[in-house]
Amino acid sequence: MNRFTRRRFLESTSALLGKFSLPNPLARALEQPASPNDLTLWYDIPASQWIDALPIGNGRLGAMVFGGGEDGSFNKECLQFNEDTLWSGQPREGNNPDAKNHLADIRNAVLEKHDYHLADQLCHKMQGLFAEAYQPLGNLRLELNHPGPSKNYRRQLDLDTACASNSYEVEGVQFKREAFVSAPDQVLILHVTASKPNQLSGVLTFDGLLQKSVTTLPDNRIQLTGKAAAHIAGAGHPNSEQPITHSEEPGAGMYFASILELQLDGGIATAKSTGIAIANATSFTILLTAATGYRGFQLKPDAPLDEIVANAKRQLDSAAEKSFATLRSKHITDHQRLFHRVSLNLGTTNTATPTDRRVKDFANSPDPSLLALYFQYGRYLLISSSRPGSQPANLQGIWNYQVTPPWSSNWTANINVQMNYWPAETCNLSECAGPLFDLIDGLSKTGSVTAKETYGLPGWCSHHNIDVWRASNPVGEGVGSPTWANWGMSGPWLCAHLYEHYLFTGNRDFLRNRAYPLMKGAAEFCLAWLIEDGTGRLTTCPSESTENNFLAPDGKPAFTSTGCTMDMALIRELFGNCTAAAKELHIDTDFAAKLDAAIPRLIPYQIGRYGQLQEWSVDFEEATPGQRHMSHMYPLYPGNQITPHRTPELALAARVSLERRLANGGAYTGWSRAWAIAFWTRLLDGDKAWESLSMLMQHSTNINLFDTHPSGKTSIFQIDGNFGTTAAIAELLLQSHEGTVDLLPALPTPWPEGYVKGLRARGGLEIDLRWAANKLVGCTVRSEVSGNQILRVPKGQAISAIKNGTKAVSFTHQSDGTYLTQFESGRSYRLSFS
Repeated sequence: MNRFTRRRFLESTSALLGKFSLPNPLARALEQPASPNDLTLWYDIPASQWIDALPIGNGRLGAMVFGGGEDGSFNKECLQFNEDTLWSGQPREGNNPDAKNHLADIRNAVLEKHDYHLADQLCHKMQGLFAEAYQPLGNLRLELNHPGPSKNYRRQLDLDTACASNSYEVEGVQFKREAFVSAPDQVLILHVTASKPNQLSGVLTFDGLLQKSVTTLPDNRIQLTGKAAAHIAGAGHPNSEQPITHSEEPGAGMYFASILELQLDGGIATAKSTGIAIANATSFTILLTAATGYRGFQLKPDAPLDEIVANAKRQLDSAAEKSFATLRSKHITDHQRLFHRVSLNLGTTNTATPTDRRVKDFANSPDPSLLALYFQYGRYLLISSSRPGSQPANLQGIWNYQVTPPWSSNWTANINVQMNYWPAETCNLSECAGPLFDLIDGLSKTGSVTAKETYGLPGWCSHHNIDVWRASNPVGEGVGSPTWANWGMSGPWLCAHLYEHYLFTGNRDFLRNRAYPLMKGAAEFCLAWLIEDGTGRLTTCPSESTENNFLAPDGKPAFTSTGCTMDMALIRELFGNCTAAAKELHIDTDFAAKLDAAIPRLIPYQIGRYGQLQEWSVDFEEATPGQRHMSHMYPLYPGNQITPHRTPELALAARVSLERRLANGGAYTGWSRAWAIAFWTRLLDGDKAWESLSMLMQHSTNINLFDTHPSGKTSIFQIDGNFGTTAAIAELLLQSHEGTVDLLPALPTPWPEGYVKGLRARGGLEIDLRWAANKLVGCTVRSEVSGNQILRVPKGQAISAIKNGTKAVSFTHQSDGTYLTQFESGRSYRLSFS
């Protein structure tokens, strides 16, 4: 595999058109940055249910803004809010101490007896405790008194400013409510105005599902306190009929507190038993802060309530010293520092039509510009739910209104948490991946205990479900299906993000001090986990292809086998990354040699009876041919071991697997469809990717552009598909996973003209691209590293010139069609094409 060292990118500069000239109107259009309307989701009615509300957040605090009441009333407002450390439970020993006593029997059942059903039964005996659940904190509610009905109602989310607002008119008076969550000041803010004096009267209240008390305080403040559950049983839990366990014991569930302050411009505020009454104000601002008893994943959350209240008060006191204008300005500046790094234009935007109708009409009126908005929405969501120092984005990012949310709203690590961070590097939000790295670091500590107690092995490992306490054990409590409960390869998958961060940034200190030690620990486990398969190959057992099953020799479905393709892909990748890192850092020569020796002995990728990439080491018949998981395709994406250029036979087999899975109803969830889109990008089939993008918009996208997951007769929110699709759109335009920088590798035919600015490529490059008539017409590359680069341009095109300012830069057209050139650190290069 091609590996190379690079550093962080330079700040964006403007791209220039290439040798091809554009028609003047198009050239002018492509030069213009996206207008605010191009970056706005908007609607002409309030949200009457949580899933239709609009998300705001700063990584730690998140809120869903309804733009009205839960009954759809325009004069009401509801902000349901979360704090990212509010979880049920406390640190506990989740490993099954008897687990390792059954490992030899499972291996015997698979490798000697080929009794896969027996292996499934024995896997239950290795399962430990279920993980805990992410919790809602509270609701801020406002009800205004108006003398009549409204007109010209509009609610919107401006991605450019990270502000959600709604506006309307009543009897000639314009009213506006605007909400945002400030990262610099760690406060949620709701600002309410009227166009005429003394028009705002109503009542402000505070509540929550876990509340213990709501108290009005001096200085127009309200305090909400509560306590999270001691334990919440997850989906599939044997006690899920009675899922919530409460306790008054300190630390058996954490205390939390939230405090709000009302600041009036005119009018009078009067404290009531349940809130604050507002009379005749011209405008007012509500500031809200929150704190919990979380003290770290290894410590019991037994901080006393007084201490937690004091933390929330300290945050509020600090924010209250600043004016609304100052708070808003600081918030926008901070947000745009990240958000403005990338822009995407895919054609004329229909800004006159509400977003919900654009989504609904997508099948009949395909709208590439809506996908440009969706792309930027994904970047917005990552900025809002994952910031340095926060928890990572979970299954619902940072937004959850339920005490027992779907799949506990935890970090599901057999694709979902990883997919959340697919766009972090390519879409120029590298800092937002920091919380994921913190999670991995914590898992390496709990996971070393799991490796020892569950398997009797060195290193560290983790499994399918992770919570704020960094649960790393196989969950299930004897009833979980082995295909998810016993899958133990999330460690290697998570470690791929560490090495990718290094490839994109070239940060050698990060590689040496943070990434490599974590990667090495995971590799130590995997090296010890591998066993001989009887033919001289190294394999894994037990082995699960995530959430899928096969037909055993008796024709009945089974889960547990040996050497699944995904296991081999993840271990092969981890070992390769570790050896490359060791060589780069000039350390661990002996350990790297062991990994190098093991790689060629791993079970190779195989092509099965249908010409498909095999999912299992044995060419089993699929029991669920339309399974949403497509784990055996990992080496195509997000891995890089299968590519059309380097391994065409395996790439064709991967295409057959993808086509078979989709033909049987696969990709029926939003995240699975996002993965399918990414596969098509790596297969260099932009039109098939566009087809799947269209399916995503039609079947897996809510009116607020949230990704959805089917659940009975309805759908639920799951954020991973938003992030996966954002990453896949970037891959249509720029790829760099096989040691070359590929420009417009899979441009869909329905995107004839457009531009993208600020995408990142491995090797320390930031790239702007422009195209017209489906041809690449301009490219600017910025580099912080001096060294060789290999470029690939779309089929039928050629590089005619590379310039640094007015200075021509030499390049070589190589026999494989690529171009070899050399870039210098700190310089910008313009490419022209013929």
